[in-house]
Amino acid sequence: MAPMAVATEHHHRSNTKHANKSFKSKHSTKGALKDLQKGKVELGEKGTRKTAHQQMMSKLERRNQARQKQRFKRQVKAEATSIFSGQNGAPRHVAVVPLSDGTATDEAILSLSRSVDIPDASVHSGLCRVRIDRFKQSVLYMPTKKDLINTLDVCRLADFVVFVLPACEALDEDAQLLFRSVESQGISNVIAVVQGLDNINSPKKRQQIVSSLKTTVNRFFPTIEKVHSLDSRQECSNVIRSICTATPKGIHWRDDRSWMLIEDIQWPETSDEIGQVCVSGIVRGKGLKADRLVHIPNWGDYQVSSIAAAPLESRPKKDDSMNVDGDAEIRILDEPTADADDLAVVAPEDVFMYDENVSMADTERKGVLLDDHHYFSDEEDDEVSRRPKRLPRGTSSYQAAWYLDDMSDSGSDIVDNMYDDEEMELDDEIGPEGGVSMQDNQDAATEVGPSEYPQSEMFLDPSPEEEAQQIEEYRASRKMEETDDLEFPDEIELHPNTLARERLARYRGLKNLKTSAWETEEDRAHEPENWRRLLQIVDYKGSRNQCIREALAGGVTPGTRVKVLLRDVPLNLKQSCPEPLALFSLLRHEHKHGVVNLNMTLNSNVEEPLKSKEEIIIQFGPRRLVIKPLFSAAGTTPNNVHKFDRYLHPGRNAVATYIGPISWGSIPVLVFKTMSIADPEVLDGNDTSATFKKLQLIGTGTTMAPDHQRVVAKRVILTGHPFKIHRKVVTVRYMFFNAEDVQWFKALQLWTKRGRSGYIKESLGTHGYFKATFDAKINPQDAIGISLYKRVFPREAREWTGENL
Repeated sequence: MAPMAVATEHHHRSNTKHANKSFKSKHSTKGALKDLQKGKVELGEKGTRKTAHQQMMSKLERRNQARQKQRFKRQVKAEATSIFSGQNGAPRHVAVVPLSDGTATDEAILSLSRSVDIPDASVHSGLCRVRIDRFKQSVLYMPTKKDLINTLDVCRLADFVVFVLPACEALDEDAQLLFRSVESQGISNVIAVVQGLDNINSPKKRQQIVSSLKTTVNRFFPTIEKVHSLDSRQECSNVIRSICTATPKGIHWRDDRSWMLIEDIQWPETSDEIGQVCVSGIVRGKGLKADRLVHIPNWGDYQVSSIAAAPLESRPKKDDSMNVDGDAEIRILDEPTADADDLAVVAPEDVFMYDENVSMADTERKGVLLDDHHYFSDEEDDEVSRRPKRLPRGTSSYQAAWYLDDMSDSGSDIVDNMYDDEEMELDDEIGPEGGVSMQDNQDAATEVGPSEYPQSEMFLDPSPEEEAQQIEEYRASRKMEETDDLEFPDEIELHPNTLARERLARYRGLKNLKTSAWETEEDRAHEPENWRRLLQIVDYKGSRNQCIREALAGGVTPGTRVKVLLRDVPLNLKQSCPEPLALFSLLRHEHKHGVVNLNMTLNSNVEEPLKSKEEIIIQFGPRRLVIKPLFSAAGTTPNNVHKFDRYLHPGRNAVATYIGPISWGSIPVLVFKTMSIADPEVLDGNDTSATFKKLQLIGTGTTMAPDHQRVVAKRVILTGHPFKIHRKVVTVRYMFFNAEDVQWFKALQLWTKRGRSGYIKESLGTHGYFKATFDAKINPQDAIGISLYKRVFPREAREWTGENL
């Protein structure tokens, strides 16, 4: 019997299995990058360099670090909300802002209060404080009027701002003005509610109205996620929950200082004009110190006599019912020390000693001041000829500028034929950067030889009638050109009978506006009265940090109800006590006056440009001032000299300078202008008396570091006309009208609109014609000018008290 075959498992030979090579690339694939980035990554760690110890941190250490960060966040939140906790804690300030005449703030507050079961008897008009037992918080409602100033005053004191929007009306320009102003001055948490939504019958239309309102509000406050309805009890309850549980974001400039809402004012019973006034409220922000001055809007700055505790009256216990006067004594919390600030705005007169011996006006001058030197004062009036000579390469344009005069052979009318070819070759190549300049040639003849400029041998002055007609025609054509193209915004025109050296006596020349040194001694006679007594800050950043750190420690603890006794308050202010009234503590030196600079931007929707020294109203922090600012170019320059701008055009920014109280840190600035608006209720349009004043927000800005050494230089341009041109030598007219003025301004550099530069060579005749040389041939249609500068000083600001409204 044949043996049976045994079944075996079939397998392939190993040499038939082929493993492909792994993909090699110097760039990782997307899948590989995702694998590497798996796991939780802290946002703060991304992009930061780690030490070797941090890279090798164990799991336990990473968990401990995360726990520490969590504990720190909870501590910061607890400190921010600790002043609101407790039965007698500080209330949360809620500003209720109506945005139309059809919205009622009292009804809005009543709707919010009813949603948390607060009786109607506890709600009243004006400042209304209610206790919400559900969340164990107190809320102070501060309704505003549909008035810009009142809204700004309330919103800068608020922890939450509730905008009441109308359901049946579109937001007008006044509502958008309120939005822009409140946003620009700084705002805390924002909530939007709509009133009268149930009056819309169609549910679909209700949703469209809410969506439209949300879009409008998000243009100014993008963080608002929902517009709540005051007609819904549930949504009102959600609004109250947000107010009572959220942490106020705060306003940066306000939280760096101590402040409080004045709840009560006690006036002294006296017939004197000034006296001590006691104001009470709850301290907010930083600790309140008696050494620092306090500012009350519309009242001014005052010193503090003492700070006393003023707790709320609590219900007495049964055991203490008979002890009525046991705790009647006043507990003083803080009193001023020897380090207290005074009310002086400038330094005393004996601090600065004026050196009367230092003066540049005693020497007899023969030329205009150029940088820090009067040229031609110690030289003869004779002209010297010049001849081109090669200098070592590397000679800068600044060094060679005073050798370069003209490419002709002499200062008069002589020319040597041997230099004709050389001059033609150097026309395109010669210049300071090429190492070519001019050198004095004392041996050149001045009276003989052929002339390259035949008309200059015998120059005849035109008759006065002919010259006057020519000047009138030339300036008329220039004015027509400038209406289309404002190439020379600083150009001035001199009358033929005016002496330029007297009319422009305060002006000087600068080789370079951004790098040339400014001689300050000649400005001594034109400085304002208290210019050298103003506050001068050498190290602004260090001084700012020191003053802000001082406010962090000491003082009365925030959340304490106090009575602040103020010194020397005019008692006639009792007639002007707007509601609400607030007290702001000033940091050290914030009462003193200095040269204040603002980085200001004019709104693009303003129709006309703003002129320098035009009266405007600014608001920054707790202050409102009336200023007449000087506008100058923004940016930094090596010599700290900045060009004065006559106008600030819409959509552009500039630095506004004035003399006033300084402020530490960057604080937002609002710029207003008083406008005359026609009364819409008056039908007669010709009645000019039927107008009312209204503030218009024309710009915004930010405070900058005060700088006493910043020079604002006003520029004027004298222009002339190229009368005759021969190569690089030009006869210029209509810039000056007598030979003495030509000699006085001879040291200044000439320039043209098309970028050529040159210098005055010599005067021709007695009517102000002169010969000049340029670095290249100029165009006959070109205009020749010189730039002159003088320093202008800012004007002093004053407090705005609501006048002209």
